[in-house]
Amino acid sequence: MKTSGTGRLACLCLIAISGAWGATKVLVTVVDPKTGAALTGLKADDFSVLDDKTPRRVEAAEFTRDTLDIMLLLDSSLVGPMVQPVAENFVAQLEPKEQMAVVAYHSSADLIQDFTSSRQLILRAISQMKFGNEPHLLDALYAAIDGGFQNSPFRRVILLLTSGLEGYSRTRDREVIRLARRNQVSIYPAYMAGNERSLLEMLARETGGASFNLRAMKKAGNAEPGKRVFDALRSHYTLTLAGNLGLGEKLKVEVKSAPKAQVSAMALE
Repeated sequence: MKTSGTGRLACLCLIAISGAWGATKVLVTVVDPKTGAALTGLKADDFSVLDDKTPRRVEAAEFTRDTLDIMLLLDSSLVGPMVQPVAENFVAQLEPKEQMAVVAYHSSADLIQDFTSSRQLILRAISQMKFGNEPHLLDALYAAIDGGFQNSPFRRVILLLTSGLEGYSRTRDREVIRLARRNQVSIYPAYMAGNERSLLEMLARETGGASFNLRAMKKAGNAEPGKRVFDALRSHYTLTLAGNLGLGEKLKVEVKSAPKAQVSAMALE
């Protein structure tokens, strides 16, 4: 990065990096797929975990609201202007201790504002963005995650505000996911169009994030989605699994009491 199915159970299948699942705690995010609202009040008995098809008992499920370090990846391609008003609504949600950095991406990724708690500085950087070229979404994500959170004291989150289009990235989706897990970064895409919906949902699902269909949220009566999106960003469960064995390559987390929920998870190191 430059410096200037609906089914009986809501489920998640994660392909972990071999040897990377040494923890017995898992971060899990659960949201309503239509409204983007975080689901609260779940207990340990609501969750089911399979580790390489072997059941792992969930001893505890602790709901937590986090303070965040947020990197806003903002689509600055030719179709990017459609998301700029939403970006301003997102900036308004920052809490006093939280910081945000802004990366504008098109055919490259440019850091236009380093981490700051000043809404004024962030909004100024967004207002001065220039738009052009095709969006290389995966390349931008990889560049942002790779060294972008070196001094972050709080939970690391990438808020990807995108038109929903992807050009030709040299980076593959699995590379982005592996790096995000290694650096403990959760990806939260918020998108306008459905062209890359499956890709965006996968990036969220396998990094403990959530994806937000902005058009669907607007139809549901949420014209300014920032408050709901940020509530979901700050909310997650920490599952404590029985035993001290490391987790295998395939981890499957289910929420039995919420069959249509969007569920994601990431092992905590």
